[in-house]
Amino acid sequence: MKIHKEFATGKLNTDSLGALLKRYCHVDESVIVGPKIGEDAAVIDLGDRCLVATTDPITFATDEIGWYSVHINANDIASMGAKPKWFLATVLLPEGETSEALVESIFSQISSACQNLGISLCGGHTEITSGIDRTIVVGHMLGEVAKSKLVISAGARSGDNILLTKGIAIEATSIMARERREELGHDFSHEFLERCRGFLRDPGIGVVLDAEIATQSADVHAMHDPTEGGLAMGLYELCEAADVGVLIKKEHIPIFPETMQLCNHFHLDPLGSIASGALLICLASEDTANVVEALQSEGVRASVIGTVTDRKFGVKMEDEGKIRDLPRFERDEITKLFEPVRR
Repeated sequence: MKIHKEFATGKLNTDSLGALLKRYCHVDESVIVGPKIGEDAAVIDLGDRCLVATTDPITFATDEIGWYSVHINANDIASMGAKPKWFLATVLLPEGETSEALVESIFSQISSACQNLGISLCGGHTEITSGIDRTIVVGHMLGEVAKSKLVISAGARSGDNILLTKGIAIEATSIMARERREELGHDFSHEFLERCRGFLRDPGIGVVLDAEIATQSADVHAMHDPTEGGLAMGLYELCEAADVGVLIKKEHIPIFPETMQLCNHFHLDPLGSIASGALLICLASEDTANVVEALQSEGVRASVIGTVTDRKFGVKMEDEGKIRDLPRFERDEITKLFEPVRR
């Protein structure tokens, strides 16, 4: 009897995805960066410039889903050192639960976010879809960058410092407060929950500014946008792309106190909770101070959380003086909030 492999909610695990990419993805010589674990976007050679392309769905959040979709996709473009410029959206709406007001609110959110970032909303597709119980928006973002300014995750080098902007886990905090607001209202104040909901914009889930400041301040070797699977899986993806190891110091990882409170409430690990809004930056030690100063002068916190090591060292974390493997999260911690209640 054939046994079917069961997959967890969230991203396809890296072993399965890696095998599929190797087996089925074939690119021509114009593709500089093709499908690869750890790279945030594809890069296509256009001569003196590169076209950078990405796509990402919003499946966890429902509140302000249009705003999410633009910023999450813009982050992938910015993480390659490029400027996000053109956005397309596929909007799938649940049958029997879609109102004209809902559709207009999504378009309004997308438009507002695009204007905020100087991006053109230039196409997409919208439909009422059977078989889904919540709105899904699949974003597609295009950007461009000069060849000499392209930054890829594979560029991380042994000896590099690893910077993390803002802290973790911004997107998870906003999602928890928005999607479980009624439940949380029994244990947390209205003011606290409003602050957590507001993480969407302050400190914000976007890293376009973070990436722009970093690349203008130094020769950045690599950047990566940690999303599903949180900071931990973002680091594993970075190591996979660059064929390196890392040593992270747990005490140096900035975790928002609001995040800790909500994660403790739901028994989630912030290291594995969706972390959009933070940016991983790898660069030489002699350039670190300049980038930290430049970011902080624009109100963006930046912390050195570890160093890039040789691949043989592995992906490690120092915690209370002991070095151990960094935890892996094959599915994002936030998915536990969307599991059906078992009786």
